[in-house]
Amino acid sequence: MRNLLLRIPSISATLLCVAVWSPTPLPSQPQVKIAPREAIPRRTPERKRANLRIDVSMVLVPVTVTDPTDRPVLDLARERFRVFEDNVEQQIASFMFEDGPVSIGFVFDASSSMKNRMTASHDAIRQFLNTTSPDDEFSLVQFSDKPEFITDFTRNADDILRAVAGVQPAGWTALNDSIVLAAQQMRHARNKRKALIVLTDGDDNNSRYTEREVRSIVRESDVRVYSIGLMERPRLLADLAADSGGRAFRVHNLKELPDVIDRLGRELRSEYMLGYVSTNAQNDGKFRKVRVELVESLRRIPLSLHFRSGYYAPAD
Repeated sequence: MRNLLLRIPSISATLLCVAVWSPTPLPSQPQVKIAPREAIPRRTPERKRANLRIDVSMVLVPVTVTDPTDRPVLDLARERFRVFEDNVEQQIASFMFEDGPVSIGFVFDASSSMKNRMTASHDAIRQFLNTTSPDDEFSLVQFSDKPEFITDFTRNADDILRAVAGVQPAGWTALNDSIVLAAQQMRHARNKRKALIVLTDGDDNNSRYTEREVRSIVRESDVRVYSIGLMERPRLLADLAADSGGRAFRVHNLKELPDVIDRLGRELRSEYMLGYVSTNAQNDGKFRKVRVELVESLRRIPLSLHFRSGYYAPAD
């Protein structure tokens, strides 16, 4: 698995998505779109802001390792890891296990097809919030025909729960535009570690931003994306999880959702941080691919790694 998280001196990245997918649209879902779509402001991503955290010349790569049961592995030594940048092996200069406060942005689907899934979605958010720490902070973007910023960053989990409880599903699904808005809002987060959690039951059908544009914006942001898909995983959310170093979980039945939420919460707080000084000293602003590997152990237990796929170098 190829994932990775990019960070800057005072920035850390994380994104969480929960996706609930519906195989067939509900009868009440609109079938014809008449009203023109309202554009949300487009912003050109700043490439000087890398996706990995960079302290002076140190590139810090967050990595999550899971075992065959999908549980985090927390006892690995530095010698087990190898890091490559553009296929050139880098020397690991720092190694630690990081568990600090997180800024979490919820992206909540309020389209008409969510009508029969609101209770399960609300319960999933409540369960996740019960696992957070006092220094975590949360925001909420709600979307149907267009995204709407509902709650600014707050440490009071009840603010998020009250907002979600008042949702009345209606309209189409502007998923792409909502992820862009949430990623932009993350620039105002207080914590170094950042994550988006997206809750939706299907693919986009009403956005101005394309999937390619969304992937580019997330790749250049300091955020990790997670998703949970019911029955299937929307392709975009799976791609965003892979690009950002997050995870794309799959749920076949709503009864499985509590277990997946529990796994997601544990994984979000189980990161190794690998630091290296790049052998490429050019400040050319180009994207550099990063790969993390594990040295095989004597036990030969298959382990999975999740890390961001690369970062943009600083530009002069």
